[in-house]
Amino acid sequence: MERLSEHELLLNMGPQHPSTHGVLRVVLKLDGEVVTGAVPDVGYLHRGVEKLAENRTYPQFVILTDRNDYLAAMLNNWGYCLSVEKLLKVEIPQRAEFLRVITGELDRIASHLVFIGTFGLDLGAFTPFLYAFGREREMVLDLFEQLCGARLTYSYVRIGGVSHDVPEGWIEKAKKFIVHMRGCLKEYDDLLSYNPIFLDRTKGIGVLSASKAVAYGLTGPNLRASGVKSDLRELDPYGVYSQFEFDVPTGEKGDCWDRYMMRRHEIEQSCRIVEQALDRLPAGDIMGKVPKVNLRPPAGESYAQIEGARGWLGYYVISDGGTSPYRLHVRAPSFINLAVMGEILKGWKVADAVAILGSIDIVLGEVDR
Repeated sequence: MERLSEHELLLNMGPQHPSTHGVLRVVLKLDGEVVTGAVPDVGYLHRGVEKLAENRTYPQFVILTDRNDYLAAMLNNWGYCLSVEKLLKVEIPQRAEFLRVITGELDRIASHLVFIGTFGLDLGAFTPFLYAFGREREMVLDLFEQLCGARLTYSYVRIGGVSHDVPEGWIEKAKKFIVHMRGCLKEYDDLLSYNPIFLDRTKGIGVLSASKAVAYGLTGPNLRASGVKSDLRELDPYGVYSQFEFDVPTGEKGDCWDRYMMRRHEIEQSCRIVEQALDRLPAGDIMGKVPKVNLRPPAGESYAQIEGARGWLGYYVISDGGTSPYRLHVRAPSFINLAVMGEILKGWKVADAVAILGSIDIVLGEVDR
């Protein structure tokens, strides 16, 4: 950060957003209440996950992927397993592929619900948080608990398939949730999306142009909010996404409101995908032909990426033919998204900084790893 002028001061901001509970420090340079510079200070939650991979077998590392973006653990399981499966050249059963899509999109909905609730909370709206976090998200977690016994760290997606098939009555319960979720979106719009106070706090605030978003390497909802139509499920379909119909919503200005609305619209599209997958779920096995013990992918390297809840989530794996990865690296979208804070905070007031940080939707477990 540049040297302070006689009118400027440094302010250590945070923890403000619920995701930054003592693990993110943003150093703001202020001229009065106006932000003239900002530097995110990360690393407080670093656990050395990528190094730990070198001392875990390939199946054992799945449980550590849960703990990166713990709000979208299903998607992290999937991204890692996809990379290892490329090395193994294993064929995934169609039923398992459909179950990955169903659980992945339900997890995306749950993650976006946390965003909607906590973003409203950041700006003083308490009721949407109770509904999004304490009502609809709980319904998704109930479905996951029935499916695999866990509500946060699932380890459901496994190398070669998934760990459990759906129990009796699960599909019907999932369909009921989709109907319920669609009805709740109108309620969220009335409470928050078009609330005059919420619009004043988000419209035209923290604008990020499409060119700058691309230059910083942003992906996911934050990039699409700036008007760039980029979604791996459409650009480079993995799994069985090519079999489903859905839209890729985009914003216009790239402001806080657009970033919020991207998550709201994506919940709607995820509901469409889940509904189609539930209706067409094929019969068959849920695990491919993968050794249960002594799993040794051939020597080589692979990279697989999926459309995570916060952007492109990639796993780069190097194998030396042993039972553990020789090297592993995670392309974590939250880490890249956070880097743009210094760019979009300049010129706004401290109160706006709260809204801008919340609109980026970061999870520090994924940032630090």
